[in-house]
Amino acid sequence: MTAQTKLYEGKAKIIYPTDNPEILLAVFKDDATAFNAQKRGSIQNKGTVNNIISSKIFQQLEARGVKTHFIESPAPNQMRIKAVKILPLEVVVRNIAAGSLCQQTGLPLGTVLKMPLVEFYYKNDQLGDPLLTRDRILLMELATPEQVDSIIHLALQINEFLKEFFQGCGITLVDFKLEFGLDSQQQLLLADEISPDTCRLWDVSAGDDPNRRVLDKDRFRRDLGNVEDAYQEVLRRVLEAVEKG
Repeated sequence: MTAQTKLYEGKAKIIYPTDNPEILLAVFKDDATAFNAQKRGSIQNKGTVNNIISSKIFQQLEARGVKTHFIESPAPNQMRIKAVKILPLEVVVRNIAAGSLCQQTGLPLGTVLKMPLVEFYYKNDQLGDPLLTRDRILLMELATPEQVDSIIHLALQINEFLKEFFQGCGITLVDFKLEFGLDSQQQLLLADEISPDTCRLWDVSAGDDPNRRVLDKDRFRRDLGNVEDAYQEVLRRVLEAVEKG
């Protein structure tokens, strides 16, 4: 692989072609960004940690009937994936109020929501990834009505699994981001990654301590320190949970 052969480089991954046009290779980077890349840095071994966690979770989801782009992980920081056309939507599922939900609604940090909230954001850095309504999604033709319905159903299904899975790791799943894509058969697949980069994860053993409990990219966003240690701790617990079955 060379720089000339890469198909795409994003904030967290580089995508390369393979001999099979239906299969791509994603290489996870150690680069870290926040606030639409206004803040940049690096987290040691982040690419490897996020790839391993994502691979394990994708495999768990596949076993439960959720179709994903995951094929295999040929190296610690690499994932072979099915080629998909990513829908320009970030799908955020919230169980507890945090981040922009608190900023935009005034809800106190840590408020447990009566039911999971599924939100859509437009994947467009120039516009600041704005929050979208269902009608705006349809107006902009970012997805069909059927695809929106399927995404909501899948997002809630994934949320139920992830909440239980992370609870078994001694971690509270606050919220998380998903991305979906269409394969060559126009089948909707879960794509991107599920990791401390894309999830808010709170350590149950830390109680209500607002800083010590954070095990995700908020440690980088908010300059809380010990970012690498937090990511490694999530990896350790995920691997332990998977081994226990």
